[in-house]
Parts: sequence; structure tokens; C-alpha cells
Amino acid sequence: MEFLSPQWLSALAAIVLIDIVLAGDNAIVIALAARSLPSHLQRRAIIWGTVGAIVVRAVMTLAVVWLLKIPGLMLVGGIGLIWIAYRLLVPAGAGDGHGGASATTFWGAMKTIVIADALMGVDNVLGVAGAAHGAFDLVVIGLLISVPIVVSGSAIVLKLVERFPVIIQLGAGVLAFTAAKMIVGEPLLDSVFDPNLAARLALYATLVAGVLGAGWWATRQRSAAALETSTT
Repeated sequence: MEFLSPQWLSALAAIVLIDIVLAGDNAIVIALAARSLPSHLQRRAIIWGTVGAIVVRAVMTLAVVWLLKIPGLMLVGGIGLIWIAYRLLVPAGAGDGHGGASATTFWGAMKTIVIADALMGVDNVLGVAGAAHGAFDLVVIGLLISVPIVVSGSAIVLKLVERFPVIIQLGAGVLAFTAAKMIVGEPLLDSVFDPNLAARLALYATLVAGVLGAGWWATRQRSAAALETSTT
């Protein structure tokens, strides 16, 4: 594909659109992972977390042909993302006593961001690789374009979370929905979900409600334990 040809420019436009559409989930997980950090570390976590996520995504993009051959990839990624969504929702120290995915240290936030992006990045990787039609320069440009989109989006979401904490629940719901979409898109499960709209809708509803319900229960249990401790 010739550089700056009409085909090249149209492919670039498609990649930019893919980045814009799919960057929302990444911005949410980065913002929620960094929300418990001190204010002077939040911006640093957003920038370096995005850079780390982009590096992981670049490796995945270069290996996309191999990744497509892995059976169950979308299923495993979806299941992993369900756990990430739950841990982002549960307050630090709730449940098992090890803290939630809203990290209180810089490296803890980085780990959550990179792992979550690797799980969520399959859709973006496949979309960008397909739109690029094998043009490596377009793949690189697409990755570079996604950096400012995700960084600016994460900063906006973080400010909104500080003002409206309910966005935490909405964000976890979005991630649970993304996990359901990945599971539904797993080729191994085509016979279950492709001919059955009711099964697809049931999975979306079950995962979103399950993550939010589990987060609410863990928060309630923590509050009850804190109240009991304060009265003894």
C-alpha cells in the first residue's frame, strides 16, 4: 500500500475511528486503577500505564496472525476481564484483605492497567491489523494515535470519578459488558450464541448484574465489619 495514497489514507481513517471507539474501555480502567493514588502520582500512572499498555498492544498486533489461531483466546480474556472489573469496583481492603484493583501504589496501578489492557486489547488489535491490510507503518501510526486518545480520556474520566463516585459502578458495568462481548465473540462458542439471541442477552445481563452485585455485597460486608470493629 503506497504511502499517502487514497487507499492508505482511507485505511488510516479507519484505524483512527477504531481507536476512538475502542479507547473508552481503556480510559475507564486506567482512571479507576489510578483513582486511589496520591494526586501527584495519578498523572504519572496514567501516562506510564498507557505507555506500558501500548507496548503490550504493539506486541499483540505484531503477533495477531498467531493470536488468531489460539482457541479460546476471547473466552479466557473475557473471564479475566470479569475479575478485573470486580476488583476495580471493590474498595481497597474489602473482601479478602489484599486490597482492590484500585491500587494505592504506583506499580500496583501500572500492573492493573497493563494486565487489563492486554485482556481488553484483542478487539483493538484485530481491528487495527485488519484495517491496516498488512501495512506495518499504518499499524505503528495507529498505536501512536491511540496514546493521546487514551491519556486524555483517562484524565477526563478520573476527574469525573472524583466528582461523581457513581461512575465507578458505571465503569465496572462497562468492563463487565466488554467481557460478555468477548465471550460471545469466542469462535468456540458460536454454536451456543450465534443462533440464540436470548442466550447472548442473558449473558450480558448476568455478567453486568453479577459484577455490580458482587461489588455491592463486598462493600456492604466491609462496612459491616468496620462498624463492628468500631463498636468493640
